[in-house]
Amino acid sequence: MPRFTIVIAAYRVQGYLSACLDSVLTQSCQDVEVVAVDDCSPDHCGAIIDAYAARDSRVVPVHQRVNSGPGRARNAGVERARGDYLLFLDGDDTLAPGTLQGLADRLALTHDPDILYFNHVRTYWSERRAPSLFGDLLASAGTDVFSVVERPEFLRLFAMSSNRVYHRDFYTRHGFAFSEGIYEDALLSYKTMLTARRIACVDLVGLEYRQRRVGASTGSPGEKHFVIFQQYARLFDFLDDHPELDPLRPLLFERAVSHFLFCLDRTSRVATADRPRFFGRAAAWYRGRLPAGFTPPVEGRWRFEALASGSFLRYRERELGVRAAAGARKLRRTVRPPLAARAKRGLYRLHRQRPVDPHLAVYSAYWGRGVLCNPGAIYHKARELAPEIHGVWAVKQSEIESLPEGVDYVVTGTRDFYRTVARAKYLINNVNFPNEVVKRPGTVHLQTFHGTPLKCMGLDQQRYPAAAGGMSFGNLLKRIDRWDVALSSNPHSSQIWERVYPAAYRLLEYGYPRNDVFFTASQEDIRRIRGELGIPAGNTALLYAPTLRDYQKGFTPRLDLERLSRELGPQTTLLVRAHYSYRPQHQLSRLQEAGLVIDVSHHPSAEQLCLAADALITDYSSMMFDYALLDRPIVIYADDWDIYRSSRGVYFDLLSGSPGETPGAVARTERELAEVFREGRWCDADASALRTAFRARFCRFDDGHAAERVVRTLMLGQDDTALPLAPAPRTRPLPADGDSAPAGPRGGVLTAE
Repeated sequence: MPRFTIVIAAYRVQGYLSACLDSVLTQSCQDVEVVAVDDCSPDHCGAIIDAYAARDSRVVPVHQRVNSGPGRARNAGVERARGDYLLFLDGDDTLAPGTLQGLADRLALTHDPDILYFNHVRTYWSERRAPSLFGDLLASAGTDVFSVVERPEFLRLFAMSSNRVYHRDFYTRHGFAFSEGIYEDALLSYKTMLTARRIACVDLVGLEYRQRRVGASTGSPGEKHFVIFQQYARLFDFLDDHPELDPLRPLLFERAVSHFLFCLDRTSRVATADRPRFFGRAAAWYRGRLPAGFTPPVEGRWRFEALASGSFLRYRERELGVRAAAGARKLRRTVRPPLAARAKRGLYRLHRQRPVDPHLAVYSAYWGRGVLCNPGAIYHKARELAPEIHGVWAVKQSEIESLPEGVDYVVTGTRDFYRTVARAKYLINNVNFPNEVVKRPGTVHLQTFHGTPLKCMGLDQQRYPAAAGGMSFGNLLKRIDRWDVALSSNPHSSQIWERVYPAAYRLLEYGYPRNDVFFTASQEDIRRIRGELGIPAGNTALLYAPTLRDYQKGFTPRLDLERLSRELGPQTTLLVRAHYSYRPQHQLSRLQEAGLVIDVSHHPSAEQLCLAADALITDYSSMMFDYALLDRPIVIYADDWDIYRSSRGVYFDLLSGSPGETPGAVARTERELAEVFREGRWCDADASALRTAFRARFCRFDDGHAAERVVRTLMLGQDDTALPLAPAPRTRPLPADGDSAPAGPRGGVLTAE
């Protein structure tokens, strides 16, 4: 009996069906059968299914005699299913690599729940990808198993058929089946969730939910959309038979009405001529099913009130008013900024007629986030070695209060910014200055970068539209043409930079100035940093620093941090650093208040955090390349490597275990991560050997003098050979109590049992 049965309903999807089938059959988890149902499709879907079945015995072909719609097609697939779990796919959707293994791992961890929900990403015909809105909600479940009565907020999950797996025994024992007509997945989604006693979640972005330009069942208006009222009537009939679910009735009512209004406001579903009639049906449904004491949601309250009144005229008048107000706001946004921008550009042109100031340098880092990273280290060294150079920082308005005392600044995008940039001889950034900044003769533009490339960068992102995020590669080329010099921290970076950022700049293989502190910090400095962070004396500090996901909206920890912290034990301190682009996280604040983690997401210095940590847990963050300079253990936790690699692209196989590619122990699941620490593999001889090879490849140029070389070369005009590179990176001692060798974490899962 296979672990999974994937039921694929296929109708008029011949252009997508092969990709769908391939995405399932090539999964790393092979314990699967595919029941592919040809819903009497007039194209070649049936032939495609038969061809796959002839090649792979795991494919079970089913041919419907008449076209009966996706619901009945799925029901026919369930009748042939033999797997422990059912997963429904449309023939134009795909599973991301590694999805089934990730689901299997979570099912095992949660002891085979009735339903397991997972995440999805919308993929559009234009190659745009949009993360779902439910990552935080899914992550909030951790490894808990619950019912929706206990956690009613999960009724807000996207009610579709493909973002969950059902235990087949649960599904068939309760006689679940899809109803006729569209919106059938919403009805089944709610009924199964309301019935299940054991629900689990995993924030695994496994489903690639295709949004086709044409051909979707809901993509054209007509009478078929009026079936939505019947579908939700069936749901409330189900509630009538289950009085124990009455506390959930108001929330389900709100979900149903919101779905009606969603359809009403889209001409792709409800034609303009049909809107009054659709509104009338919705209003009648509203009055007939209104729960006692129901309070409409604050957002969009007027829509609910209009339905309650039954007046489409009232709804239409308010709708026109809302649209008019939105139009006015849009007009202000589109008219005022261009006028202001035009004035600033004129001022900028005027100031560019003035002489370049040979003693003025403008610094910026991370799009104006403050005195940080490589530009920050160069700024401080320039104040020491070239005090005649006046450094000014370009920062965002919101970052002014965080600037160190005595730092001169201008706010990005202001007149002061353009006046200063127009005359500065040195422009130093770890990203890029705005497109309108002009490279003046006699000026020096230094691109410092801010990491070693594991993921694809620059022009290579053209192959990964989701990662490019709408980037204009023409503008990118214009920006890099302004560079005079750029920094590299290792030969790998040098090779990548020259290819993906092709321009006539000079590449300085000096190492990264931000890493100089790893060679100059004393044990007293490290003890001070640990004390400021609140790390108890004698504790082992683990820094968990995951990177950004292009396919995921918002920061969602890939680990159950609460569970990990408790397993590590009281003598291990878990520092958590979300990527700098994410907003403050309520979940991390809650865990910090409970004393389970220390949230260091907004600590101003990543370098200080590295100095404080006894070991680094990361996935694909470039922090690993910097941290390797300290010669301390690095553990890779990569539960979504296949998805990340396919959505972003990478330059080498971080998980290969090959010397020079993998910096230490690797875990693909939370269970494996626990074993890495429990068995001591995080700091054993094998991990040390891998780390040594990794350092030899990626730590070649750093020796503590990178900032000095930059200042002497660019600002003092000295020969860049005045400070020869050290033959090999030095090793810094571990911070814990001044020890010089890894001290095994004490207590909890890190202790041998």
